[in-house]
Amino acid sequence: MSHSTPRIIIVPGWRNSGAEHWQSLWAQVLPQAERVEQDDWLTPKREDWVRTLEQLLLSQPEPAIVVAHSLGCITTAHVSPQAAARIQSALLVAPADPERRAHLADFAPVPSQPLPYRSVLVASTSDPYCPIRLAGAYARAWGSEFVRLPNAGHINVESGHGHWPLGWALLQSLVQDMAWGGVKRVAAA
Repeated sequence: MSHSTPRIIIVPGWRNSGAEHWQSLWAQVLPQAERVEQDDWLTPKREDWVRTLEQLLLSQPEPAIVVAHSLGCITTAHVSPQAAARIQSALLVAPADPERRAHLADFAPVPSQPLPYRSVLVASTSDPYCPIRLAGAYARAWGSEFVRLPNAGHINVESGHGHWPLGWALLQSLVQDMAWGGVKRVAAA
């Protein structure tokens, strides 16, 4: 695998990401992107969702960058250490709160140990599905860099996020880190 085309795994949340969602738009322009396809998008079961993601991660030896949204973030946090070892870094956007949503309760409790890879968690102060304080608690527990967006809703089509340039820039920073072997670089002032 060339460093110029890292393996990218897109992990949608509950009910999948529609054609105009930033995850779907990105998949169209990232030829190396692989998308998790769950058997049941409407009644998610943690065991099934996690197994599907683990199988995709373990299907190739190359490390991957995970791009997860909503329940996809929680699914990613639940993967086994063996599957997590294949993750180079992750962009975790608008995590879900399964403890307050009956249809997502199977995903609770949310893991609270540090993730063994670099992660950037992006959350909104007005997300109807996860309070910003809880998203911040996830970021602290997981050791994630925390990007707090004011009034950005669930960071999806309904909240006006189509291609989502800020997210694209965050993904590109993860791709660059991968190309540089994960070495942190200091930008010139």
